[in-house]
Amino acid sequence: MAGVAALAGVYFIAGKLGLKLAFVNASATAVWPPAGIALAAFLIFGYRVWPGNLLGAFLVNLTTAGSAATSIGVAVGNTLEGLIGSYLVRRFAGGRNAFDRAPNVFRFSVLAAILSTTVSATCGVTSLSLGGFADWAKYGPIWLTWWLGDAAGVLVVAPLVVLWSANRRFRWNRAHFFEAAASLLCLFLVGQIVFGGSFPSQTKNYPLEFLCTPFLIWVAFRFSQREAATAIFMLSVIAIRGTLHGCGPFVRETQNESLLLLQAFTGVTAVMTIGLAAVVSERKQAEEQMRQLAVTDPVTGLANYRRFMEALDAEIRRSQRTGRPFAVLLLDLDALKKINDRHGHPVGTRALCRLADVLRMHSRAIDTAARYGGDEFGLILVDTGERSAREVAHRISGQVAADREQPALSVSVGFALYGRDGETAEMLTEAADRALYEAKGRRGGKLRVPLQGVLR
Repeated sequence: MAGVAALAGVYFIAGKLGLKLAFVNASATAVWPPAGIALAAFLIFGYRVWPGNLLGAFLVNLTTAGSAATSIGVAVGNTLEGLIGSYLVRRFAGGRNAFDRAPNVFRFSVLAAILSTTVSATCGVTSLSLGGFADWAKYGPIWLTWWLGDAAGVLVVAPLVVLWSANRRFRWNRAHFFEAAASLLCLFLVGQIVFGGSFPSQTKNYPLEFLCTPFLIWVAFRFSQREAATAIFMLSVIAIRGTLHGCGPFVRETQNESLLLLQAFTGVTAVMTIGLAAVVSERKQAEEQMRQLAVTDPVTGLANYRRFMEALDAEIRRSQRTGRPFAVLLLDLDALKKINDRHGHPVGTRALCRLADVLRMHSRAIDTAARYGGDEFGLILVDTGERSAREVAHRISGQVAADREQPALSVSVGFALYGRDGETAEMLTEAADRALYEAKGRRGGKLRVPLQGVLR
């Protein structure tokens, strides 16, 4: 109920503001943000909020022009527009995730902005014409104004609301924040030059709209679809205000014609900018996936040897700066070959994963657990001395031995301490490896005198 009331209230306020720009007919405007608000509400909250759309549209038209009958006809058309648009977007364009992928962005623009908006325009203009509040001779111009106003509202407002509702957090560092502020400031200044009459010339209608493109591309490449939608919305507000004051490249003889040209430009720009942002986002995700594959062991999901050595080098540099200790553990899963021969390789693979799960349990977020190679694993323990490293090794060994899943497992562990056992990655891994094989020898009864880093 609260959602329905909120949608009705927001729809009513936005509708009254939009109808202040109704020039061809009192109920038809080229600027209609409620279309985008309603579609976003259906995508976010579901179809159950449709009464809010119906009520808000009815009150907007009843308090503007027309009778109760024509207001109902217009409200029904507006509600069907949102319902049909949200159904098509859910069915064919990814629903709330329509802006994650470029193909879905273009499907959204066709299904929600071009097709579903014809329903509202047709129902609304026909209702007004039947009720005597619109001239049949002007049916075409009124219909075009209505349709384009709804389409632009869907393309500009719906992405803004949906994307901000999905993610309201800022995960930016200071440099990223200042870059975002700079990009929006530059776009604002360029918008004022192109549409706001700030161009240093007596002529205020030069075709300079192309100047906005580099800054929109900047936002699309450097930020997400959310920021791209915000930039489009900001530019749209600046452009509408300037066009109504007779400034900008789309000013024509009538204000309605000027707004129609502007909204066509804004709609195309919105699709291209958000689509480009989606392409860039997809590429970044693909690069991150490739990076993860390059440093992740495909069997256990732990870091691989390459990532382990990178983390070890980084920890050595950090320890050299801060003087903080750390330890390197090498672990070997005992008798893996016997497990493979007796139970089969799937069971052997499962044994590797069981040990990997134990390492995850005993690793902190700052530690690095890795499959070192074959049946060997590595663990870098940050800010850890000999006593703590030995305790971790004991806990891991005990956890593996206590696992009741068959076949039973055991693990040999060797460790090395930075500084005491070496100061390079090669020296530390060699020291831990020697300790590990001494532990395996002791387990087999071959060695009696343990090295310093052997788990006893």
